[in-house]
Amino acid sequence: MSVAAQHTVRPDLRQTRTVNTVSSGQPPDISGPSGSNAAAPLTAPALRRALIAGAHRVIAARDGLNKINVFPVADGDTGNNLAFTLGSVLNGALSRRSRHIGELLKRIGDDAIDGARGNSGAILAQFLHGVAEHARAQPALDAQTLAAAVRHGANSARSALAHPVEGTIISVIDSFADAMEESAAQLRDDPRGGFHQALAQARRALAHTPQQMALLQRAGVVDAGAQGFVDLLEGIGEFVEGGPRAMRLRANVRAANEGGEYGDGDDAVDPDRRWCTECLLIVDSERGAPISRDALREALEAIGADSMVLAGGATRMRVHAHVGAPQALFDTCAGFAAVEGMKADDMLLQSLSVDREDRVAVVTDSAADLPDAIAERYAVHMVPVRVNLDDRDYLDKIGLATGEFYRRMAVAQQLPRTSQPPPGDFRRHFDFLSSHHPDVVYVGLSRAVSGTLQSAEHAAARGESAGSRSKIHVFDSVNAAGGQGLLTWRAAELADAGADVDTILRELERLRPLTLTWAMARDIRHAVRGGRIPAWAEPAVRFTGLTPVAKVKADGKLGIAGGLIAKAKAPEAFAGYVARRVRKSLGAQTRLRAIIGHCDAFADGERLLVALRQRLDLVEAHLVETGPAIGAHAGRGTLVASFQPAPD
Repeated sequence: MSVAAQHTVRPDLRQTRTVNTVSSGQPPDISGPSGSNAAAPLTAPALRRALIAGAHRVIAARDGLNKINVFPVADGDTGNNLAFTLGSVLNGALSRRSRHIGELLKRIGDDAIDGARGNSGAILAQFLHGVAEHARAQPALDAQTLAAAVRHGANSARSALAHPVEGTIISVIDSFADAMEESAAQLRDDPRGGFHQALAQARRALAHTPQQMALLQRAGVVDAGAQGFVDLLEGIGEFVEGGPRAMRLRANVRAANEGGEYGDGDDAVDPDRRWCTECLLIVDSERGAPISRDALREALEAIGADSMVLAGGATRMRVHAHVGAPQALFDTCAGFAAVEGMKADDMLLQSLSVDREDRVAVVTDSAADLPDAIAERYAVHMVPVRVNLDDRDYLDKIGLATGEFYRRMAVAQQLPRTSQPPPGDFRRHFDFLSSHHPDVVYVGLSRAVSGTLQSAEHAAARGESAGSRSKIHVFDSVNAAGGQGLLTWRAAELADAGADVDTILRELERLRPLTLTWAMARDIRHAVRGGRIPAWAEPAVRFTGLTPVAKVKADGKLGIAGGLIAKAKAPEAFAGYVARRVRKSLGAQTRLRAIIGHCDAFADGERLLVALRQRLDLVEAHLVETGPAIGAHAGRGTLVASFQPAPD
């Protein structure tokens, strides 16, 4: 798999940039509001403004950082991860004024840990957290105290890594810290002068990263995380040189990375550790024991975790690792503290997206029963619904495999519950896809049965307001399960063929009323409890002994459509029931696609599919295990049949 156009670095461009100066021709003082003299300590207001400028610089450079991302895997998301991490700080600590630098840095460190994304984002967060640890009692910072805090941050960032690799962000942070210490000894009280010397050293360290790592040298790029850290410093430097005026100027990031392409990157992602997995550990201050970083690292290594970063402190820690089974990581972490903010990104899928960046991207949610083979063939991204089972939260189809869900459901003390993905989950996917594709189409679960679609709309609106390169198109499938899967399949198929977004959306609009879904539920108490089926249906079913059949109606709601008398031959009876109605609705001669779902009832699903093939012209049909997002409400033993006219 080749990774689309990547870029080589020419550090000389970084060192010859024209900077803004005040009318006197001298750089302004950044010591604080007084502007008295360059040797004065660094104050909280000045640091806040400088970090705002630096964060904006990184966010503006996001696309370029994505393009040079090869380590630890070429999944094209380093820029997004750093932007997300710093965005958390911008929207948190840096959005509020502060007069005490230690208090400001503590808030910055906490916000960075809470919002950290990806390997480089977690390392940067730990660096900021470490700086804050050293400076927490300081109302302002002179050159020597600042240098010591930066060194503590660098050591802390390195300690967060199980196996530090040179030629990465960690190397550049170390070089920056070394230069800060050296300049502090020479310049004593001038934090500004020391920063400029350290920035120059960081640039040189960045240029050296390809000599430290063969992977970078082969690709002809510098390390993306290291480049992002230098971009942060460059933004701070622009504020130092240009003052507040520099913050008001929209970042115009110079294309310092030009030319060059990667070679084949098929082996960049380890298929046995394809999931970039993260969570936040929070210790109960009254009852919980402090987190032992060494013990947690050992436990995670025991489950095969790689590219591990443990950022934070003993009571609040961000965990990042590459694993084969995300739930194994979450379960391991749960033995140390409460687990929040779970996420898992499929790096193989991300690599495919990078390879197809000229095409419309398609994303759905885990309520869609899309066959794995189809999802992988067309690089369809999936946002997981949250599933709660016995008071534990899981990521649908990612953190908790479907088969395991049904096994646990059978012995659970309580009926499972589901909740829509938060807007942040959608935004993370949208941000990544927008940085690599001209348009993004999300095919979502029916608005009539869930707030999932609304959550996606909020995320899309935030992306557009933030100046996303791509347009995010949110499409209501007015369906679920296999019906939602069929619409997603068709959208992805068209995108793969090179169709533009307008063509895809028109086809979805045409197919939406022609996409039909029925379900046969042996136990409807789950659907009744969740409000998907009216309460009167449950006693009616018990009284009559019928096996109820539900249908996704034209408005996207689920309603009782009838009942089957057969028990032993319920799958065959269900096949006859839906076949008659499919022929009536779509035409007896219509060639069809079908997705047949089962909730822990594989044998019944096979019988249903065989019976349907005898009654309908199924050009292509797939049998899938219906995921927890639907199964939690449908109950074990449920069969779901969805149909759509096949493409000509």
